[in-house]
Amino acid sequence: MFEYEDKNWCEKMRIRLDFNNVMQDFIDGGFSQKNFDDLSEKITNAANQLDSKRANGQMDWRNLPYNQPVDEILDYAAQVQKNFESILVLGIGGSALGPIALQQAINHPYYNELPREKRKFPKFYVADNVDPERLVYLFDVIDLDKTLFIVISKSGSTSETMSQFMIIKDMMEKELGKENAKSHIVCITDSEKGNLIKIAKDENYKTFYIPAGVGGRFSQLSPVGLLPAAICGIDIKELLAGAAFMDEACKNNPQKNIAAMYATINYLAMQNGQNITVMMPYADSLKYISDWYTQLWAESLGKSVNNDGKIVNVGQTPVKALGVTDQHSQIQLYNEGPYDKIITFISVENYRETITIPKIFEDMPTVGFLGGATHNELIQVEHYTTERALAKLNRMNMTIILPHVNEFVIGQLFYMLEVATAFAGELLNINAFNQPGVEEAKNLTYGVFGKPGYENKRIELENVLKKNQNYFV
Repeated sequence: MFEYEDKNWCEKMRIRLDFNNVMQDFIDGGFSQKNFDDLSEKITNAANQLDSKRANGQMDWRNLPYNQPVDEILDYAAQVQKNFESILVLGIGGSALGPIALQQAINHPYYNELPREKRKFPKFYVADNVDPERLVYLFDVIDLDKTLFIVISKSGSTSETMSQFMIIKDMMEKELGKENAKSHIVCITDSEKGNLIKIAKDENYKTFYIPAGVGGRFSQLSPVGLLPAAICGIDIKELLAGAAFMDEACKNNPQKNIAAMYATINYLAMQNGQNITVMMPYADSLKYISDWYTQLWAESLGKSVNNDGKIVNVGQTPVKALGVTDQHSQIQLYNEGPYDKIITFISVENYRETITIPKIFEDMPTVGFLGGATHNELIQVEHYTTERALAKLNRMNMTIILPHVNEFVIGQLFYMLEVATAFAGELLNINAFNQPGVEEAKNLTYGVFGKPGYENKRIELENVLKKNQNYFV
């Protein structure tokens, strides 16, 4: 029996939300129960809308904890573990941020630097930009003949990812030969549409599929996140079990489920002028959860038009921070700057390691007072004192509490933040699943490089007013 099959263990692993420091009992200008009561109809409607969309097949990402090809992924991962020294994920946006966040959360922080006998699994790399230096320098540390390339693009038209793939495909075929190169490529894409699935079929590449109704930033619990994780030894069954556990929790009354409450509090904060949301985990392992969340929240909720076609220009700007590191870079602003932020801390109750500060320098009380304490205690105290300092200055903050950092808990966290994002979209009456604001720059890029059908975009750029040299210094 696995731990996640034990209901008592699952309850011990349940994540919680402490929102005391957004309430008027604790800060001046905080929310009252009346604020939530006044929104009760809107909150109920949002919950009903999400249920209806799920029932109608419009939210396929909600079903990912239950319908993924786990056995096929694990079988393929076992082959990769035997045959390759490294994996390189080619992807951008959610196709990169999710795998990075999960790898950082679960595996050793210096995973790639460990010798193979300690690491046990292939090294993990991600190419998520087209900075030419980065890709060229990457070839200084990986061997083509010992690397598996995981190409992730649902549409197969993502310029960044497909350009990387074209470079690597050409290099491998020249060095290894076309037939040998095939075994070094696996594609994760749509099962029917787009360029990548056509290429994969023509070239006979191993392929996993992203369900049709799952967008990139909601794809972490699909093969996009599961395959790299499984190859690197992460327990994807436990990850999905945690997401399923959170799915059940999200079916509770909206004022009793963590995703709906997180969304509602941020919605109220937006109406109150807190249009910046800061995510600040107190664990290095969770650092890239903030990066993943930043894309999820920004791309989903930053919209110019609501569902009624009205210009609204809504959205809350997400900012990433790390405790305690950014107590020494950002907290000054949060404490004494504009009242335009709500801070979400992520705290960990039980770290995987304990380290004790030795009792030395006892003749120097201003240093020696730390002797005998642990870093575990220090980081937890610093989180508590930071939230208290903010509250004393009437700065809104709340804390997502993780009992441990493991696959089950991180599965909950991914799923909770996805549902919260969708819930916030309903409260704002916008489409949280499109990204029209991303498309124009893409289309102009297509025009510059001559993609068929985008000739008008090239002409548009050619007719842009030339920059005035007087406005350079």
